Amino acid sequence: MRIMFVGDSMTIGSSGDFTWRYRMWHHLNAAYDGPYRIVGPRCALHDAATDAPASHAYRDQDFPASARRHLAGWGEGWLHMGPVIGDAVRAHGADTLLVSLGLIDLGFYTNAEQTADNVRHFVTRARQAAPGVRAVLMPVIPNVRASADAAFAAECGRFNELLAKAVGDLSTPSSPLLLASAPAAWDLARDTYDGTHPSPTGEHLIAAAFADAMYQAWGVGAPYAAPGVPQPAASAG
Repeated sequence: MRIMFVGDSMTIGSSGDFTWRYRMWHHLNAAYDGPYRIVGPRCALHDAATDAPASHAYRDQDFPASARRHLAGWGEGWLHMGPVIGDAVRAHGADTLLVSLGLIDLGFYTNAEQTADNVRHFVTRARQAAPGVRAVLMPVIPNVRASADAAFAAECGRFNELLAKAVGDLSTPSSPLLLASAPAAWDLARDTYDGTHPSPTGEHLIAAAFADAMYQAWGVGAPYAAPGVPQPAASAG
């Protein structure tokens, strides 16, 4: 299994973060008994001082360089990842994509319908590079702006509906797509440090959403285990 993390600022993380990618790496080491690699063309965190992806100051400096790989960028969304996903999948041999995108698109670039079109474009480009690629897609987790802006909250909800439809329309037995369950217990005060970006508890919740989807649908690993993270009742069956 060759996993590529694809995402925006919530996935790349900023200087001093652990990142949910780190939490997922820990989980896989504990729960998955098969060979795997984390792959991707990038490895850095976002550096707020220079506004560039140039930091390697992960909170845990023992996070190995080989596990820091990703395709994520501050301010990047489905709009940006669609044109580059094919080359990234092809160059790094990714067969499993864990994708968390959409909030930045809806906030700055595209409406819900346009963003959903970009999801479909992304999937097409990924499959052109690897016809059997599989992916887990995370719904948009509304941020503090959605709490104060009803129109933006509605766009987030509409996109999540369209994302679910796209997953249903596009998933195939040979190239399955999963829709992760957005963390139901997400609390902006506890699970973010600024109303958007995940705190350590938020990192665990995002990693758990991906891990539990993979376990329940594909039998990969085990339910995510971390303090405060609810355990799924369903078996891998």
